[in-house]
Amino acid sequence: MPMTKPKLQANRFLPRVIPCPPWLSSFRAQQLIVCLALTIQLFASAAAQDANAPGPNKDQQAYCRYLTEQAMAQRDLLLFPDAIGGITQPNTGLPTQAVWGFSGSLSNVRKGILTMDVARKNCELYTATTSTQQDLQYALPNLERQALQHRLELIQQATQSLTALATATQKMLEAQNMTRPMAFVLETTKIKLDADRADTQSKISAIYTPPLSDRPLKDLIAEKQGREVNEQKAIDKLSRQNDWDVALSVGAHQQISPIADSPAPYGEVTISYNLASHTINKHLDRAADAYAQWKKVQEGDVIRNAEILKQQVVSGILAQDSRLSALQQEFNQLESSLQIVASAETTAALDFRNQLTTAQLLLRIEIGDASFRLDHLKEFLAKNF
Repeated sequence: MPMTKPKLQANRFLPRVIPCPPWLSSFRAQQLIVCLALTIQLFASAAAQDANAPGPNKDQQAYCRYLTEQAMAQRDLLLFPDAIGGITQPNTGLPTQAVWGFSGSLSNVRKGILTMDVARKNCELYTATTSTQQDLQYALPNLERQALQHRLELIQQATQSLTALATATQKMLEAQNMTRPMAFVLETTKIKLDADRADTQSKISAIYTPPLSDRPLKDLIAEKQGREVNEQKAIDKLSRQNDWDVALSVGAHQQISPIADSPAPYGEVTISYNLASHTINKHLDRAADAYAQWKKVQEGDVIRNAEILKQQVVSGILAQDSRLSALQQEFNQLESSLQIVASAETTAALDFRNQLTTAQLLLRIEIGDASFRLDHLKEFLAKNF
């Protein structure tokens, strides 16, 4: 995340006057600092283009634009030198002097470049995380929608078979080989199929599934974890820039009490190093490890959600397998009963055959539905985990 620029101390705004070599004039020093800042900004702008790259959806694009603009503002604040001015009296008894010029920091320049890298890594992580979360959230609804659409196809096939059976039954009614009450079972079956079709269509319309990635979830999760590592490394690298600093101040000074003839150039270089940097870096390394462990157990994170989804899929496979076994046993019993009355021509046998046939049509829908769900759950488990 962007770092807050530390406030300059008072002695930086009122630097101690140090004579500069004759070749260093105030004008040339100002040119040098401005040109250096502009050159660094060109390299940082290239990183900004990567961070501002559009994501796969509007949410990701908007977030990356927001993040990039924030980082670019912080980058410009850190890269460009500060204009300073003030009045100082270096030592007691010396004349009061006015000073003006520019003040910059090499550490801030480095932070400005790294801030854009942190923004880019943050954008990549957000894109990977939201994409993976979306696939995890809508994985089961997407499977359910596919199963319901397949059930509609099964209902249509059963309706066609029932229509053919009703046509044959109508001919038998016309030949007076069957009574109308005996054919009523076909009408009740048609009502059941129509109700099942309407209920299935209603369930499909109630399920929303956005476009999902074709990549396996395990690959998306691995990519997301890699993006997290990259972001933490970038943040850690940015934080380590606080361990040292080289501050440069250049400008001009002029005696104002009494007023001197012309201003003279001055320059100041300050080098600082934090004595606790070794300990700080150790804590940063431990923080990165702790962050990785936290993400593995965080409720709502993609790793935890993926484990929950896997358990749900495994439970679904067991349930559909048990359901399919029970349906197949019932279907085998119906098939055995149909074979018994297959060659019978009596009115009672024809009535019983119609009842068995219609029951078989309804059972085929359930068997086809259970088989489709079981196969797709197994395929989903093998592909994504």
